Amino acid sequence: MIDYPNKLDIIFEKLDKFRIKPIIIGGYIRDKLLKITSSDIDIELYGVDSLFEVERILEEFGKVTSVGKSFGVCKLFFQELELDFSLPRKDSKISAGHKGIKVDTDKNLSFTAASKRRDFTINAIGYDVKEKKILDPFHGQEDLKQKILRAVDLKKFDEDPLRVLRALVFASRFHFTLEKQLFSLCRDMIHRRLLEELPQERIFNEIKKLLFKSKKPSYGLSLLKEIDGFFYFSEFKSISDQEYHKILLSLDRYATLSTHLDEYSRLTSFLALLTYPLSQCMRESFLKHLTRQNSLLKDIDLFVKLAHTLELKKVDDYRVYKLATQIKIKDFVPFLKSFLHENEIVLVEKLEKRAKELQVFESKLPPLLEGKDLINKGLKPSKKFKTLLDEAYKAQLQHKFLTKQEVLHHLREKKFLD
Repeated sequence: MIDYPNKLDIIFEKLDKFRIKPIIIGGYIRDKLLKITSSDIDIELYGVDSLFEVERILEEFGKVTSVGKSFGVCKLFFQELELDFSLPRKDSKISAGHKGIKVDTDKNLSFTAASKRRDFTINAIGYDVKEKKILDPFHGQEDLKQKILRAVDLKKFDEDPLRVLRALVFASRFHFTLEKQLFSLCRDMIHRRLLEELPQERIFNEIKKLLFKSKKPSYGLSLLKEIDGFFYFSEFKSISDQEYHKILLSLDRYATLSTHLDEYSRLTSFLALLTYPLSQCMRESFLKHLTRQNSLLKDIDLFVKLAHTLELKKVDDYRVYKLATQIKIKDFVPFLKSFLHENEIVLVEKLEKRAKELQVFESKLPPLLEGKDLINKGLKPSKKFKTLLDEAYKAQLQHKFLTKQEVLHHLREKKFLD
């Protein structure tokens, strides 16, 4: 028996009145069997003709959103739960590309027939909420116990090239081994250049899942290399096995050190660590497989540049202040601790301690002098403003001034002010 939130029973009872059979399927059941908490619940509905009918029945429980009408899927947010309702269907490949899938919904499909479209046996386990029994036509429970990732149908697996990356993600998250035939098929799909059919955002989403959801991202990225993933991500052919091993160790270390940081900061550091040994040209080439988000690309470059140029042994108060103007030190410290040698960690900890003492660990030192102060002294906005403000701020970082009055006095002495 699977324990699901009792508050769903009111929905299931309503569906039963319309002779619709709900079966919880996929990740929620898998995670429950692995004793992992999950709030996203996929429910497959048998005995209903159309998604429109489903929406009409569910509308009393909240706003129903169709997120994939062509795939027979709608979404309902219900009391802090994210519910995806779908109709049983068969998928068939009719053309190249991720959109070249023909979907046929059929209310009379058996659970076994409908589940044949799923990628892995561990994702094809269902729970019949009325009969209160687990449905497992492809022995996914046994694969969970054996820690094996196995395709439901090897003949249909390559209809969606994204499944190669999903295999890496699940293997990495759960520390599973790819079944031999699946391993060979993933490698073959890469050599057939099927990943090139995928849009950028789908590749990026899976890479993010691998980095964020794995306790040890190294597992999935090692597997990427084993299945000849560098045939697609060719930029990594330019680095040695030793360098790649160092990347993997740094990513695992960072995964542990960065759990308190926000998603954007973690993503920036993860990708900077992943691409650190690459030349700038190769780094840009790889990252363009994933995203065109310019702000992210610039921040990754900044992390790498600062890591290359920062001389920790020479860090004094001025350099700490200056570093805080370039980057949030709170985000940068776990990055540094992740890829530096152990004997350098003490220097990073010294930087961290001093940044906190100087109160610039989370943000830069606020400037004593601002543009409005110059206007109040009779100056009109001009290019000269930036020169004056930069001069004042640099002197402030060097501890030359403690008050605004001292800054203004300095500028008068320099003949910048009357």
